[in-house]
Amino acid sequence: MGNTVLEIENLRTSFSIGEKYYPAVDDVSLKVHENEVLAIVGESGCGKSALALSIIGLHEQRTTRLEGQVNFKGQNLLKLSRKRLNKIRGKEMGMIFQDPMTALNPLAAIGAQIEEPMKYHLKLSAADMKKRTLELLRRVGIKNENRIYSQYPHELSGGMRQRVVIAIALACDPVLLLADEPTTALDVTIQAQIMDLMKELQAQMKTGIILITHDLGVVAEMADKVAVMYAGQIVELAEVNELFNHPMHPYTRSLLNSIPSNMPNKDKLHVIQGIVPTLQKLERTGCRFAPRIPWIPASEHEENPIIHEVKPNHFVRCTCYKNFHFEEGELGEDDHVLT
Repeated sequence: MGNTVLEIENLRTSFSIGEKYYPAVDDVSLKVHENEVLAIVGESGCGKSALALSIIGLHEQRTTRLEGQVNFKGQNLLKLSRKRLNKIRGKEMGMIFQDPMTALNPLAAIGAQIEEPMKYHLKLSAADMKKRTLELLRRVGIKNENRIYSQYPHELSGGMRQRVVIAIALACDPVLLLADEPTTALDVTIQAQIMDLMKELQAQMKTGIILITHDLGVVAEMADKVAVMYAGQIVELAEVNELFNHPMHPYTRSLLNSIPSNMPNKDKLHVIQGIVPTLQKLERTGCRFAPRIPWIPASEHEENPIIHEVKPNHFVRCTCYKNFHFEEGELGEDDHVLT
């Protein structure tokens, strides 16, 4: 494993609602190494995108409170001025947004949009920028790059637009890439192409990647390490094979048990009771997943759950994992294992 690219320590991101601040990311600590894909998974509303935007500093400052440390190359990004942060974003740190149609400027040609970070960070001549842009278009698998260079976003397919967004993120050869649901709006065939492209680019550039997704199939294919997020907290963290073959936290096991399967004894999908609570209604003490597994006694949960290293490099929050079981009539423990 390579050097540490990013180290997050006790990050808390709180949003102003009314006169109070409510944490959407609550005491998160993670590390990302070069040439490593860290996947962050969980349902919508768990805080995944809020975490990514906190790292890259794209939250509205007036309504957001950030605490903790986001250490990148020896600097705490949370303490940097906007001017200093702008010198890092787009150059050493890139982001792939989940909706390319809103990420791209509909009034600017594709070539101009890819060249924009180069103008700010690399100070290349116009000829060199165009040459690099055409190389990037080829690198992300776009043919007829000279024609695409002059076209506008509405003239491209969804898969093509997503490739352009990736080209923009890679324009200055970043050492860290944040990918927020990069295949959500795409059909299955194009999703596979984009995932293959990201793996190929990572192998070439040795970039560290934080992959935000709710698609566990993408995680199994792409990730080296997985952090499972629920209600703003990391509830389980492990290497990908360990997590899929030996999930421990009730939330992780429930997510895996919800995946469609062709196993003969699984004729219906497991449904996780309840929903992710809103920020205002979220209980800040006790196990946050407890209300969705009411058949597990309160005595099995910690009053103030902490992360435990249950195996080397396998971390689980709360002791409820020790005696968790699915409700009577639900599928057994081995039915959620992916191979």
